[in-house]
Amino acid sequence: MCGIVAYKGHKNCYPILLNGLHKLEYRGYDSAGVACLTEDGKIVVTKRSGKVKQLEEGLKKNNLMKSCNGSGIAHTRWATHGKPNQVNAHPHKDQSSNIVLVHNGIIENYDPIKKFLKSKNVKFKSETDTEVLVQLIGYFFNQGKLNFEHSVRAALQRVDGAYAIVVLNKKEPDIMIAARKGSPLVLGVKDKEFFIGSDISPIIKHTQQIIYLEDSQMAIVDKDDYKITSINKDVSLPKKVEKIDYKIDDYDKGNFKFFMHKEIHEQVDTIQNTITGRTKKDSILLHGLIDYWQEIKQADKIFITACGTSWHAGLIGKNLIERFAEVPVHVEYASEFRYNKTLVDSNSVVIAISQSGETADTLAAIQKANDYGAITVGICNVPGSSVSRETNCGIFTRCGHEVGVASTKAFTAQISVLFLLALKLADSNDTMSKKDIKKHLDYEEGVKKIKNILKKENDIKKIALKYKNAKDFLYLGRGLNFPVALEGALKLKEISYIHAEGYPAAEMKHGPIALVDKDMPNVFIVPKDKTYEKIISNIEEIKSRKGKIIIITDSRDKVLKNLANDLILVPKTNHYMFCVLATIVLQLFAYYIAVSKKLNVDQPRNLAKSVTVE
Repeated sequence: MCGIVAYKGHKNCYPILLNGLHKLEYRGYDSAGVACLTEDGKIVVTKRSGKVKQLEEGLKKNNLMKSCNGSGIAHTRWATHGKPNQVNAHPHKDQSSNIVLVHNGIIENYDPIKKFLKSKNVKFKSETDTEVLVQLIGYFFNQGKLNFEHSVRAALQRVDGAYAIVVLNKKEPDIMIAARKGSPLVLGVKDKEFFIGSDISPIIKHTQQIIYLEDSQMAIVDKDDYKITSINKDVSLPKKVEKIDYKIDDYDKGNFKFFMHKEIHEQVDTIQNTITGRTKKDSILLHGLIDYWQEIKQADKIFITACGTSWHAGLIGKNLIERFAEVPVHVEYASEFRYNKTLVDSNSVVIAISQSGETADTLAAIQKANDYGAITVGICNVPGSSVSRETNCGIFTRCGHEVGVASTKAFTAQISVLFLLALKLADSNDTMSKKDIKKHLDYEEGVKKIKNILKKENDIKKIALKYKNAKDFLYLGRGLNFPVALEGALKLKEISYIHAEGYPAAEMKHGPIALVDKDMPNVFIVPKDKTYEKIISNIEEIKSRKGKIIIITDSRDKVLKNLANDLILVPKTNHYMFCVLATIVLQLFAYYIAVSKKLNVDQPRNLAKSVTVE
């Protein structure tokens, strides 16, 4: 969840580290800190509660920005153990103040280790599990029997949990050590410069030569070179350097106040980018699946596993695959998949969806599927991410870097990929004619309709502002649009802090209708399809209880106009594109409510973009 960046070289490390932290702030923004090992052998630590901006201001105030050529580590925190304050912010030092460390992850057995260290008269300053780890490294090193590298290895062999760490030691100033188990960590190399990050975003500006550290690996970086070794054994491992041709979009909001708003508008392009080159007349070309396509199309069972917004995309994918290809699909939260007794076997396909490609629960689910011999398929947005490397094959969503923590363009890109996959399976299974496939692939017309929605933005804004003071919302849909209702409710919760629930429209009679009164807005997603008549009945049920009715529809029927307090009309289109259009309406609806409440929609409280802890 937290973000790590480190630098070792001949340049002033502060600008490099701060620039990296800004790029990683989506991973957490409870606090931030930096430690530099100066040329005169001192470790200077600066920490601030709050965001990276506060840290940067503190460094400038203390005239530190130009003061450190050499080695430095930095961290932006999403709190797990200990309050999000300055004391608990990283980096943390050991008792001797010789060793300093940043950490992403959770040390599960921190309590017995802490008790052991206290028995050895080690004094703690913070409430974090991270300080336990740096104190344990310090304990081994300060006994004088182990060097720095061996002290780090000895400590890591005694901790349980997930971690990515970078450590400095002023007693061995030429060395920087990085290690990972369960949490991602990347090493970039360039001549005699070395860059470390939780992902490639703080590195790719400086070098394209990348090493993705694998589980239970350490990188030992000295002045001129580096080695890769095992946490479990003192043995050198091959250096697997990859050249990454990947651009991180500039952090420029342009004329937009928030990145989220910009990213909502970018969906015109991102959906097109995701689909372009993957269709040819009446055929779907998913090159990332070629080597495993025979196994995929012949699979007895398909499972989709994901978390959060990606799970909602999975529900839409299930509906599309079952509708087009007539193949049963089971969708499960990744956090539950790994513990439940599933029917996954070597004849199964497990599709894992993750925007970042680093979600801890999703990676654990992939590991389980791999252990059972299933074909694993990754759908993610980041080349080189853990999901892309741990799965057998996959499809990138090509939506570009998403800065806003509440996902927008990544979600619609995911359902676009699942739409293509459903059509390809339908083609392979002969469950859809070439003519119908071709009709579905007219995405150019779909993109025009997205532009049409964005032109209505002010109308959506006016409606949203009517309901900005509501305390509770219900979002209701059927079929493909039940997951859209879930996603709409989630967006409102994430960025406006208003309670909202998504339900299948008919299911609201089984409990949620008890909440309905004259003050509650109820958002209905109503395409003119086979569910139309039934959902009108559901609207009537809410209307009779004086609930406020907001309807998103492609129907021109006067019936809906008469039922609705507010109606948002979207262009007529196919089932898949209606989902996209309704989703964009709901994104804008949530956005304008949050902005009206003067909230930071890009960095909602308590959330992080990439959830790398379980």
